[in-house]
Amino acid sequence: MGTLAAATSLLPSEFKPSLTLSDPKSALFYNRRLPKKRNRALVPVARLFGPAIFEASKLKVLFLGVDEKKHPGNLPRTYTLTHSDVTSKLTLAISQTINNSQLQGWYNKLQRDEVVAEWKKRKGKMSLHVHCHISGGHFLLDLFSRLRYFIFCKELPVVLKAFIHGDGNLFNNYPELEEALVWVYFHSNIPEFNKVECWGPLRDATSQAINPGRAHQESEEAASSSNQNLLPQPCQEDCSCCFPSLSSIPWSQELPQQNETA
Repeated sequence: MGTLAAATSLLPSEFKPSLTLSDPKSALFYNRRLPKKRNRALVPVARLFGPAIFEASKLKVLFLGVDEKKHPGNLPRTYTLTHSDVTSKLTLAISQTINNSQLQGWYNKLQRDEVVAEWKKRKGKMSLHVHCHISGGHFLLDLFSRLRYFIFCKELPVVLKAFIHGDGNLFNNYPELEEALVWVYFHSNIPEFNKVECWGPLRDATSQAINPGRAHQESEEAASSSNQNLLPQPCQEDCSCCFPSLSSIPWSQELPQQNETA
């Protein structure tokens, strides 16, 4: 590139190539930069986690102030999963609360592709509560809310596999946790996508054999048949069978409506 620039500077002015953007045939940056800007505009609302295939080599796990082998029914356990467009890698933080350092920066606030989850014990039964931000906070998220909902549904099995793989010591010591029900909270300013869905046992929710767009419906039917489709509620008074008492995920205080098809 340096040789080309030097040769161009030696040409008479009438023979020098024009670099103005008004002439698409002679503008060097016309065909290279503009398409990139168009593609990047869609990244925050459409890409999310990329291919719906889990690759363990692309997962980075951080344990922050939590015992790898401590049962989540005795110590708060929260997952914060984010994706990097630069490295195409996933970062999973396992801690007692959301790892806010992963969610800082204007790009993360615009893209909102993070998935956060926490373990809860309700009346002696364990369940995993997963939260996804569909829309709200930026008009682009609102514009692509239906697409974002579909992509989250498609890629959540990958997210759940990342939880199991990254927290491997926990599941090796307590394999029964894979039988815990998974509850997915879709947060949106659009009522159609602001809801809670039961995806059935964690082991089944990670299955790629199920059509991702319909996985939640099949899981709801299975949960309904066993009379487990109701969102688990804690006891009304102090007890030892419910933990933790308060959610570690400070998202919207308005609980999304539970899916009426359950």
